[in-house]
Amino acid sequence: MSRWRRLSPTAARLFLRCLHLRPCSAWGGRGGRMTGRLKELWSYGRLLLKSLCFNALCNFDVFLDSIFEPVYWLVDHLTRWFGVVFVCLVILLTSSVLVIVYYFVLPLIISTYPAHWVTWHLCYGHWNLLMIVFHYYKAIRTSPGHPLQMKTDIPSVSICKKCIFPKPARTHHCSICNRCVLKMDHHCPWLNNCVGHLNHRYFFSFCLFMTMGCIYCSVSCWDMFVGAYNAVESYYQTPEPLFTFTEKLFHKCMIYLWVLTSSVAVALTGLTLWHAALITRGETSVERHINRKEARRLRDSGKVFRNPYNYGKVENWRIFFGVKKRSHWLTHVLLPSDHAPFGEGLTWDRSVYRRDPTAI
Repeated sequence: MSRWRRLSPTAARLFLRCLHLRPCSAWGGRGGRMTGRLKELWSYGRLLLKSLCFNALCNFDVFLDSIFEPVYWLVDHLTRWFGVVFVCLVILLTSSVLVIVYYFVLPLIISTYPAHWVTWHLCYGHWNLLMIVFHYYKAIRTSPGHPLQMKTDIPSVSICKKCIFPKPARTHHCSICNRCVLKMDHHCPWLNNCVGHLNHRYFFSFCLFMTMGCIYCSVSCWDMFVGAYNAVESYYQTPEPLFTFTEKLFHKCMIYLWVLTSSVAVALTGLTLWHAALITRGETSVERHINRKEARRLRDSGKVFRNPYNYGKVENWRIFFGVKKRSHWLTHVLLPSDHAPFGEGLTWDRSVYRRDPTAI
């Protein structure tokens, strides 16, 4: 009897009414009464089904998350393995461009260009290459920064549901690395590493200088690309071979070089501009989505959202690059530098990033 006490009053009434169902012969063909009984049975069945899976905390978002949970799991685990493949792909493509430049482009530039243009290409090209290699290596090898899980006195704003440890401000859990990351921006498969407090500058600098290098190659090799493209078209118009194997190899390498660098330049330009806008506003990629939701919520209630980590456009860039003096814009930004960022990433007090007037 205790089992039936669990039913709600509505379910109990429906069940008792269904117990008084008569045989079909007693209905005497009265279709209306038969339809009513079937509706009661259908309603009772639906009520029982809903009672089995009812959850007051469940909504449509939770339902979608539950459905896509296997997809999230698959992506997280595949990204860990494909991260190594992506890094090797970046190194392979960059190396192929360097081989073509050193084997074909530079000898042609040295032999045909004036002395001042040769000096420009040698100096700028090698400086850009040095910045790309340095920042990519540092972005891969530098830890993004993690909260110390053994210390219980670190300032925190919440508890990570997966790590079960205090989570400082601007810290988020990476499901791929399976750790909390200080000032997490995103997990980059091309680095096989998270982008966080300690390596965010390296990641952005790599994107910036790689974009500059691709644009430089595309512009510098435009005339060579046009000549190579016209030469390749002539292959199919004349039956007799007009070019040697070395010349054909040069033409195809020029087309490959220009198409690759132009495509990467277009993609990286958009990515670099997006992150530049985030840095200007004092946000990360994760915080961008959180702040938009919070701003929308406060706007509905007649309030204005203010980002607590926005110190001003110029000040945000100074803090991001770790600039303390004016000379640091040259030594810390335009030259390779492995200096640490401001603070430990645990607290975000304005006094930590306050400019020293005597240092400038």
